[in-house]
Amino acid sequence: MDDTAEQGRRRTDFAEHAMPVLGLLRRRFAAERPLAGVRVAACMHVTPETAALARTLVAGGAALHLAASNPLSTQDDVVAALRADGVDVHARHGADPAERARHLEAVLEARPHLLLDDGCDLVQVLQRRPELAEGVRGGCEETTTGVLRLRQMAADGALALAMVAVNDTATQLLVANRHGTGQSTLDAVVRATGTLLAGAVLVVAGYGWCGRGIAERARGLGASVVVTEVDPGRALEAVLDGHRVLPMAEAAALADVVVTATGSRDVVTAAHLPVLRDGVVLANAGHFDVEVDVPALAAAAVDVHLGVRPHVDAYVLPGERRVLLLAQGRLANLSAADGHPPAVMDVSFAVQALVLRHLAATDLPPGVHDVPAELDAEVARTKLAALGVRLDRLTAAQSAYLSTWRV
Repeated sequence: MDDTAEQGRRRTDFAEHAMPVLGLLRRRFAAERPLAGVRVAACMHVTPETAALARTLVAGGAALHLAASNPLSTQDDVVAALRADGVDVHARHGADPAERARHLEAVLEARPHLLLDDGCDLVQVLQRRPELAEGVRGGCEETTTGVLRLRQMAADGALALAMVAVNDTATQLLVANRHGTGQSTLDAVVRATGTLLAGAVLVVAGYGWCGRGIAERARGLGASVVVTEVDPGRALEAVLDGHRVLPMAEAAALADVVVTATGSRDVVTAAHLPVLRDGVVLANAGHFDVEVDVPALAAAAVDVHLGVRPHVDAYVLPGERRVLLLAQGRLANLSAADGHPPAVMDVSFAVQALVLRHLAATDLPPGVHDVPAELDAEVARTKLAALGVRLDRLTAAQSAYLSTWRV
């Protein structure tokens, strides 16, 4: 094994110390082999945590074919380590769009039975190349954006396979979206720019699970949080949580940091650029790089300084105002930082491993399916046990009281 692969293996070993649930599942999978003979095509961020999931799936008998979901989050030492362990990996840090498209097609050309998708990328390739869908029984999707697209496809009658919405489980929403994204996004801002968040005004666009986590962590670090929203219920929640809620046209003028987390597009546009303050940081925590209108920012700039710090580009606007864009507008937490902590991905990947086991043994009709509640509860119980947390149990009298309307 070369030095690069050895480094990737060491980093994966380190991550696994904080991933006890996945470790337990690996031992179980190795004994039961629930994925024996199953080919799995995966589109995922190629990180040490993903490598830990790959080890678990391979231990369960799967033949894994892995493509990167984001070229900026791909870690080449992890790619080398996985290849050395026999995993078919199609990924390279900094791959251009054409190369990444070839990687996605390559894992589907392996004729998989099951999919692990991120952002609906693999499913959309199957839409363009339906001949590759033969033999694909189903899969799971781990992102908010991906699940949204799958539900739209199902509503239009365009989804021809069974996809399980891993993102919509209680554990995923709480642990990964709220706590994982909240911590890792602010890690990216601080690591990339050195910004002091105490006393700063941080604008969060979108108050879903990810936005709530970002806002909560920012306030904990001393920032004054302003939220922008289009949904009245979420806006009310933000107000009751103690945040100001403003339209982006007003919030942008106050911001020291703007973080987009809507899952939509055109959140920060050309219309907002004239009011941005000098030195403002723009970071995206949404899945795709369309929340900040980067072409409009480039067109408005009188000068651009690329790489003023790692993963930071400075766009100089009229009036000598600098706008600091993180990770080219892509997912900041996975490009300018390390993404979710291993302890977070332990939960998310454990759910995905159990869903693949479920899909391998179950024929589901085409459409978007929820994760079986017992699988989500199994992961939560295992994680709590690993943390040393004990629970009360309902007594027989309590169970009886809760199961009847008769007093």
